[in-house]
Amino acid sequence: MDGSFATVALYGLGTLGAAAAVAGAKSRLDLSRAKYRSLGGHARIARTVAKLLPSYQYDEARIFKVDGAPETVVAARREDFHRLAALFRSRHPQTLQLTRETTELISDMQFTEAYRVPFQFSPYVRRHLPVGTFVESSSGVRVTDLDGYEFYDLTGSYGVNLLGYDFYKDCIARAVERVGALGPVLGPYHPIVADNVSRLTRLSGMDEVSFHMSGTEAVMQAVRLARYHTGRTHLVRFCGAYHGWWGDVQPGPGNPVAVRETYTLKDMSESTLRVLRRRNDIACVLVNPVQSMHLNKPAPADSTLVDSARRAGFDRAAYSEWLKKLRGVCSERSIVLIFDEVFVGFRLALGGAQEYFGVAADLVTYGKTLGGGLPIGAVCGRHHLMKRFRDDRPADICFARGTFNSHPYVMAAANEFLRHLQEPEVTVLYETLDAVWDRRATQLNQRLRAAGLPVQVANLSSIWIIYYTRPSPYNWIFQYYLRAEGVALSWIGTGRLIFSLNYTDADFEAVADRIMAAAQAMQQAGWWWVDPRASDKRIRRRILREILSHRLFPARAGNSR
Repeated sequence: MDGSFATVALYGLGTLGAAAAVAGAKSRLDLSRAKYRSLGGHARIARTVAKLLPSYQYDEARIFKVDGAPETVVAARREDFHRLAALFRSRHPQTLQLTRETTELISDMQFTEAYRVPFQFSPYVRRHLPVGTFVESSSGVRVTDLDGYEFYDLTGSYGVNLLGYDFYKDCIARAVERVGALGPVLGPYHPIVADNVSRLTRLSGMDEVSFHMSGTEAVMQAVRLARYHTGRTHLVRFCGAYHGWWGDVQPGPGNPVAVRETYTLKDMSESTLRVLRRRNDIACVLVNPVQSMHLNKPAPADSTLVDSARRAGFDRAAYSEWLKKLRGVCSERSIVLIFDEVFVGFRLALGGAQEYFGVAADLVTYGKTLGGGLPIGAVCGRHHLMKRFRDDRPADICFARGTFNSHPYVMAAANEFLRHLQEPEVTVLYETLDAVWDRRATQLNQRLRAAGLPVQVANLSSIWIIYYTRPSPYNWIFQYYLRAEGVALSWIGTGRLIFSLNYTDADFEAVADRIMAAAQAMQQAGWWWVDPRASDKRIRRRILREILSHRLFPARAGNSR
């Protein structure tokens, strides 16, 4: 009987083990199906591929004819390239000189200079077509470099510049006056903090606020709080989304940390909802609403603009419906839903993405423009999620501190910003925001199409992306034609244009005219010449052959292939 019992027990344990193995395999299969089919959706594979990718560059003989253009077109391209180079050297001598001298001393500048264009073109472009990094003044919607040349600003200071630089200069000046008597005293709070908290809780619909020194720090704290209160380990981010550069939240190339506690899943996918319903280790889901413009893709940058496959678009109704489904599953599974509004906060609506899409989050992070021109981060959330200690277990805490959190000058500048949001003219501004920017985008697209130019724009309110409608390996050079026409772009080029809301119709018309002139000049110079057989797929296949050739036969490939 003892032997029979042991046999039955072993059989039962084996059955349980087999069932557990099947359940585990099914869970892994669900997770695999919820990943986007690209390197961006598979961080480990992407890091391996990045390490294997060989560096090579096009030389003088090759760089103007990688698409097999006839010699007349190649000559026109070469001539106009050097025309641009001469224009920049003559127009911006002091700015270029200081940029050249300083780049060797600042690693950030070295990185951005190297990645303005695809790596095959980068060394030649950096040698012959440098751009300046320094500006010394701003006014209205324009910035001025060291040589006194004015640009219409479409950098948006990475999203900080929502209401115009003059406004933020005033915020900072008034902030210094209001807290000057206290100065940089840290630890105790200036009374302005209380007013900021009152205003932020009303705008966000949340119960509590914590202040930090950057958007990245705010997201870090939100995720830490979610893990603390759920007792779970993993966060979910959507493929392509940016949430700061900490830990493994930004997995893949660019992050030496292996993926341990982050799942990268497909945006707007039922397979993702299935994973959220079935797994027990997910603490939170991070949503960056700007992803609604380019689902499952990273922010478009001209450094990867090797063809014309870039696409963008925005469907407010569809994305709102997706967020409602996501909200429902997170509530059902007690998963913390975090809206990362560091970039889009206050740009879409007074109540941010929650108001704009009609979906309430559990935690919301802000940054950038909230600081009134100074560095800031903030987390707004429900009482039960913001608490950092347990009454019944005094040693079990969720630690988060920072020397400069709630700095008096930052708090005062933020207060100027928050107070301004309540002004009647700002309320009116938000009422017509989408209508104004959608109309402007539509009108520009109509002008571009009517002129036969292979350029279009997509927009999420005042956040724009330029994309291209004709197969070409040279779209990346459009950023230089825009600069030649007096349009300032960030280092990622035409992948993201950020307008401030103080752009008048006249200001916008001036920018639209410059975009048209830049596109016409680029087309006239032959950069958009197209072989009748050309396609984006053919371009990518050519690049793949080049990569394999340089990887497998580097001595034979050289630098000109």
